[in-house]
Amino acid sequence: MSNCCSSEQKSQNIPKKMLCIECQKGCKVVSYKTILHHIKSPWEMPIKDQAYYFCHTLDCDVVYIGLDNSVIGKDQLRNKIGIKECDDDALLCYCFGVTKGQAKLNKQIKEFVIEQTKTGICSCVTHNPSGHCCLKDFPF
Repeated sequence: MSNCCSSEQKSQNIPKKMLCIECQKGCKVVSYKTILHHIKSPWEMPIKDQAYYFCHTLDCDVVYIGLDNSVIGKDQLRNKIGIKECDDDALLCYCFGVTKGQAKLNKQIKEFVIEQTKTGICSCVTHNPSGHCCLKDFPF
């Protein structure tokens, strides 16, 4: 895969995982850059350049947890988080605007995304709220 799907987190001595404050499920680290691209009005929020963790749990309203235990919820983001939504209109691939419904109906979409990712034409670090490759969210 290309470099776009690799973490850009500063090489600090931080844990790669953290438990969500609300659901107690494991959350993976995401970069500060990812956070800035998804929150509403980042210039108005008291966020710090620190490690943040993404909660993948479907029914949890928490999206990001800061290393300092600060919380960023669904209502503080610009867009819905596809893996936290059940409907077919939820985004699955943020780089190319693919919804869950589209991916279910057309298996060629996943192949297209794989090819673009291999050639480095994806922007998962900034486009995907999890900060990781969109391909892992394809359930099929």
